[in-house]
Amino acid sequence: MSAAANPRAPLALDPMLVGAIVALTAIGAIMVGSASISLADQQTGEPLFFLVRHLGALAIGGAALLLTLVIPSELWYRSNWLLLAAGLGLLVLVLLPSLGHTVNGSTRWLQFGPISLQASEPARLCLLLYLASYAVRHAEDLAASLKGFLKPMIIVAAAATLLLLEPDFGAAVVLTATSLGVLFVGGARLRDFVLAVAAGSVVLGSLAFSSAYRVERLTTFLDPWADPFASGFQLTQSLIAIGRGEWFGVGLGASVQKLFYLPEAHTDFVFAVLAEETGFAGASVVIVLFALIVYRAVMLGRQAIRSGLPFQGLVAIGIGLMLGLEAFINIGVNAGLLPTKGLALPLVSYGRSSTVVTLAALGILLRIHYELHGSHRRLLQRGYVR
Repeated sequence: MSAAANPRAPLALDPMLVGAIVALTAIGAIMVGSASISLADQQTGEPLFFLVRHLGALAIGGAALLLTLVIPSELWYRSNWLLLAAGLGLLVLVLLPSLGHTVNGSTRWLQFGPISLQASEPARLCLLLYLASYAVRHAEDLAASLKGFLKPMIIVAAAATLLLLEPDFGAAVVLTATSLGVLFVGGARLRDFVLAVAAGSVVLGSLAFSSAYRVERLTTFLDPWADPFASGFQLTQSLIAIGRGEWFGVGLGASVQKLFYLPEAHTDFVFAVLAEETGFAGASVVIVLFALIVYRAVMLGRQAIRSGLPFQGLVAIGIGLMLGLEAFINIGVNAGLLPTKGLALPLVSYGRSSTVVTLAALGILLRIHYELHGSHRRLLQRGYVR
């Protein structure tokens, strides 16, 4: 009897994936504590203020991971319309004046008393699960006609528009790219995929030049040293931090740039502080850990699809793409390779909504591994796969 068929069988978890998750959460806790200590002391008089809140988010996220780990993935498949309503509903609610909370000119948070929720984080996960379900339920239409491809892309376009209204350009890019990847792996025709990529690139490119502050971000990204004390301040301070780290860093807690030089040191630019304190070696470890999560997610997705679990496979690949894109964009921004986007580094940056939703998504990934383990063993026993 397989592990999935025997309720008393031990829970089979992917050791490499679990190891990477634990390592990143530990590194994140250390870096949030280090990067925020001076700011927390100045703003609240409590040096560990942000670290304590981050640890609280890790505890809630751990509970969310355990919850999604025990929920059968089939439930997400059957809840497709509920997930769609939840995803779009959250993005609409945050734009309502009575509910949306604005910080630094962006209305991205829902405020419920002392609790705040960044709506785009759970919304993007809900939409990912819906799209994976759509690709399976409408596989023939998706593979045979442009209409079958356009239907889900209209929903993605609507969600991206709502994200741009917040505005949250980075989240819109991640959502669009992840959705295209899931639909392509799910069977969309290459020409439809290429057409959508071209159209999306034109639209996003046009939006990038549609407002003065976006144009300023682009010009600053191309030459931050042209105005290092104003528009280029964030990026130049980030590059200085990374440069100071050299090979092995200046030592944990010894960063200079976090001392009110580098804005958002514990959130958007925590990777720069990590590179300063742990050097090229520490930064490389973090990049390898993210690459490992993406690799395991994609391999798990491929194996699930081959084993007759297409929904689970698409969800696994989608989660890998989403986390990989978020990490790539955040690190690219810190290193001056991409314009500033305002995306957190999953599990490492201070960002409670991001931390909780990321751990919940990883719980789904671990659940798929558990279900695949039992399913693959059954198929082996019946002689359907080798």
